[in-house]
Amino acid sequence: MKASIVIPNLNGAGWLRDSIESIWAQMEQDFELIIIDNGSTDESLAIARSYVGRPGYTLVENQTNTGFSAAVNTGIGLAKGEYVVLFNNDAFAQPDWLAQLIAMADAEPRAFAVQSLMIRHFERDICDDAGDYVTLFGWACKRGDGMYWRRYTKPGRIFSACGGASLYRKSILDEIGLFDELFFAYFEDVDISWRANSLGYKNLYCPAAKCYHICGATTGAVRYNEFKSVQSGRNSILLPYKNMPLGMLLLNFIPLALGYLLKILVFGLRGFWTPYIKGAREAFRAIPKVKKPKFRWRNLPHYALIELWLAADVFRYIGYRIMRFFKIR
Repeated sequence: MKASIVIPNLNGAGWLRDSIESIWAQMEQDFELIIIDNGSTDESLAIARSYVGRPGYTLVENQTNTGFSAAVNTGIGLAKGEYVVLFNNDAFAQPDWLAQLIAMADAEPRAFAVQSLMIRHFERDICDDAGDYVTLFGWACKRGDGMYWRRYTKPGRIFSACGGASLYRKSILDEIGLFDELFFAYFEDVDISWRANSLGYKNLYCPAAKCYHICGATTGAVRYNEFKSVQSGRNSILLPYKNMPLGMLLLNFIPLALGYLLKILVFGLRGFWTPYIKGAREAFRAIPKVKKPKFRWRNLPHYALIELWLAADVFRYIGYRIMRFFKIR
């Protein structure tokens, strides 16, 4: 089997059926579909159950919300495909979406992840996500967010693939491990992509694989809310701490500290000071549980490349903010 598509669902009654139907309509049909329901209390569970009995379909019903990472890890554990493809329950794929992702992965054996071009569902000319990146300030950012998607039609290597609509090579998942369940929501996809980068694998961007995304439908967090503030405050600490070797942490301590202080200010100005600080406290309590990848001298060139990436992406972010300030899309 070529691919196993995993859709985590939590109370997605308004969009889950359309998401599933967009998968069944794919030109590439060598796949299975696995739905992981995370304790839904709306009609979306009945929608998911309505497909039971269809060939190549599996439904797992969790009794509680285990978080994104645990949910997709359950799906990966059941997957029989050469590739695992994660897809949000509020995303809708074009018919050639899966075929395009597989074609790019097949063409590059060192590819770990292949990211779709995610377009805003209600603004069809605007990009939602064309790959994620991280700056020296420790900020994880969506490339292309709010810009015209036609700016992002060139395929290439990216720092991280968004777990909302990306393909992952299962053999490399078996090597580097699954999604870290310490990241309940947000940054778990950046973490796993960072781990792959550290080992010299590639994360690629495939603009020909297009899908439309409602954005924040499950968490209600397009920009800011209490849940996202807690997760951001928590995971902004855990992400660099986990993935930077000690030398990189020492080298980048000042920009990381400055970046975190600026984030506190930004969230505070929007009325989310308390949940953001709560997330920071949770992060420090979670540090003993963090499983840092083992430092290996042979990976030094990959660490150096990541350091250059983080530095260059500071300027990418500044350029992006300037364009948004002047309402340039």
